[in-house]
Amino acid sequence: MKRITWDQFFMAQSHLLALRSTCTRLSVGATIVRDRRIMAGGYNGSISGGDHCTDKGCYVIDNHCVRTIHAEMNALLQCAKYGVSVSGAEMYVSHFPCLQCTKSIIQAGISTLYYAKDYKNHPYGIELLEQAGVKVIQVPFDESGVDFQSDEKSALYTELLGKLREKGENEETLALYEERVKTLFG
Repeated sequence: MKRITWDQFFMAQSHLLALRSTCTRLSVGATIVRDRRIMAGGYNGSISGGDHCTDKGCYVIDNHCVRTIHAEMNALLQCAKYGVSVSGAEMYVSHFPCLQCTKSIIQAGISTLYYAKDYKNHPYGIELLEQAGVKVIQVPFDESGVDFQSDEKSALYTELLGKLREKGENEETLALYEERVKTLFG
């Protein structure tokens, strides 16, 4: 097995954090790092002890869930709560931050923002990051490395392909599907 890079390692941490999300709309994770050491992590969810979207549904106002605290803010607030400065630190986020989180990232002094997936990248947020001199780097990330249900998913696909074969699906089509399953699960 090939050793992953530091960027992939910290991005994997953010994707693991996203698995704790209680948001039903999008799971996001964020990790704050300095000198290759994890300082804090966050995921999008409700306030501590509050109702979760997974239990009560989203509380949407103006197309935003107001019940949820974003992953980036949770990570920054964790540092604030324990008196840890993030000035000059780096942040790894599973998705490009919203405009409000972008402003908080800048204001907190994060020097480099790494993200895996584009998600409604706000043009003004991009402009603000440039103005503030925050480096922005996209880190391609294969989420299958943190998929704890990949064996079950692979077994399901294999079972479905078997059922298609029993029903007489043409072998050429089945071969294409089987190739896609091999690509996804190795």
